[in-house]
Amino acid sequence: MPSQQVLQQKVKKVEEITHLIKQHKVIGIASLQKVRASQLQEFKKNLADIVYMRVIKNTLMKTAVENCKEKVDPEKLAGYLTGSNVYLFTNLNPFKLALLLEKGKVKTTAKAGDIAAFDVIVPAGNTGQAPGPIISQLNAVGLPTRIEAGSVWINKDTLVVRKGEAISERLAAVLSKLGIKPVEAGLSMKIAYDEGLIITQEQLQIDVNETKEGIGKAYADVFMLALSIAYPTPENMGMLMQIAHKEAYALAFNAGVPTKETVADLVRKAHMQMLSLSSRLPTLEGKTTPEEKAEKS
Repeated sequence: MPSQQVLQQKVKKVEEITHLIKQHKVIGIASLQKVRASQLQEFKKNLADIVYMRVIKNTLMKTAVENCKEKVDPEKLAGYLTGSNVYLFTNLNPFKLALLLEKGKVKTTAKAGDIAAFDVIVPAGNTGQAPGPIISQLNAVGLPTRIEAGSVWINKDTLVVRKGEAISERLAAVLSKLGIKPVEAGLSMKIAYDEGLIITQEQLQIDVNETKEGIGKAYADVFMLALSIAYPTPENMGMLMQIAHKEAYALAFNAGVPTKETVADLVRKAHMQMLSLSSRLPTLEGKTTPEEKAEKS
């Protein structure tokens, strides 16, 4: 292909990328490492309405970024335009985008050096394997075995690798034979560039349930604080009115102030006090002193 034609194609691609950058609020960079072509196509299909995905050569992306200095800082992105990447252009919240990509991951078999996506516990039970070399292979990775009914059994649930640890070649082979898939494959966001702000992979990884619990606790704490200092808000106004009414009632009742709310209880209170006093009168009469009796006589 003539060099002039190649150059024209590159210029056209850069123009297309430049247009994508200018038309979208967020630029995401995800690694293509260990991502199957079928998975990438599935992501593109599922997110087509909200995310535009494109595999772009880093050199072309750098040139396009240089053309958009008024929107993107080339220096901030330069360190991330390395390796094999897929670029995501969207107006979606970057944290929501990261969650969508996380949900699209699938479990797959491990190879030597892969990182465990979770604590891998091999359950006790029949492996379905006939006695032979498999026994020494299982024992070598810490799995206690026995032979029963012509099959190799694992004696107890056993943790063989923790989340975040590398999987050895020997363990990877054993897990594959047992049908255990300890690795997650899919797109992982390296960074998201959101209107001048770089959000790293670590920052994008949020625990939704933990975040919800934190927000719920914060709301409860603020609500109780507002109640304790009688600070009115739309959320606590009803409860503040109830507290105020209860306290006003208690004050009026204890002070013997008759109102249409307290008068019935005040009458009942007076009646109970009268009955109590009346029941004590014979006792009081029986305690008359000799002097009082002499005066009466």
